[in-house]
Amino acid sequence: MNELFQTIAENAMYVLSFLLIIVLLFVVAVFLEKAARKKNDVREAIFSTRKIAMIGMFSAVAMLLHLFDFALPFAPSFYKLDFSELPILVGTFAFGPAAGVMMEFIKILLKLFIKGTSTAFVGDLANFVIGCSFILPASVIYAFRKNKKNAIIACITGTLVMTIFGTAFNAVYLLPAFSKLYGLPLENLLAMGTAVNPLAQEGNIVSFVAACVAPLNLIKGTSVSIVTLLIYKPLSPIIKTGHRI
Repeated sequence: MNELFQTIAENAMYVLSFLLIIVLLFVVAVFLEKAARKKNDVREAIFSTRKIAMIGMFSAVAMLLHLFDFALPFAPSFYKLDFSELPILVGTFAFGPAAGVMMEFIKILLKLFIKGTSTAFVGDLANFVIGCSFILPASVIYAFRKNKKNAIIACITGTLVMTIFGTAFNAVYLLPAFSKLYGLPLENLLAMGTAVNPLAQEGNIVSFVAACVAPLNLIKGTSVSIVTLLIYKPLSPIIKTGHRI
């Protein structure tokens, strides 16, 4: 715990920018959810006591899944796949986009308290932002029209947005940030990709993210989407009485 607070103090400006991104995404989510509720003439409050309790439960499950991440053979070992977005997508379908952003944030917060950060929050920000790039588009599309066809469209859209955004985000921000953080030349990081994936051309960041990052996000989004579509309907009466796709 003391190490976490020390890391926060040493990276105060970065933490503040992290919090600003969280607030902006939450505001966007609330705005879009209100628009969907107005269209569907839903008058209940965005947050209720029961909903907040359910958000906490889904966030805790997501954090546990986040801890059980694992590497894939086509990407360097510092890229890990986890399925923490599964409970978050299920919860977001049930409770809306704003709840989804909250669950992503609480998941990261719980992980930081339990495990701390080994990347000075860079990896944690990446997980939060890329997770939101998946659940926000999916939940917003579903919020405007809640049926099975739209749920499928929402999952496909969320997967594609996460794959495109996550790939670009790695090339533009994440890889340069890790290079600076660990004092490693960017070429050395790219060489790690070339060593495990021949499609990642040496010294070419575009081919690196296309060969190593895009497939990882595509696998994650597709897997989470398929499982969500299979389990959400039977779970929905338990999660939210009378709510079905």
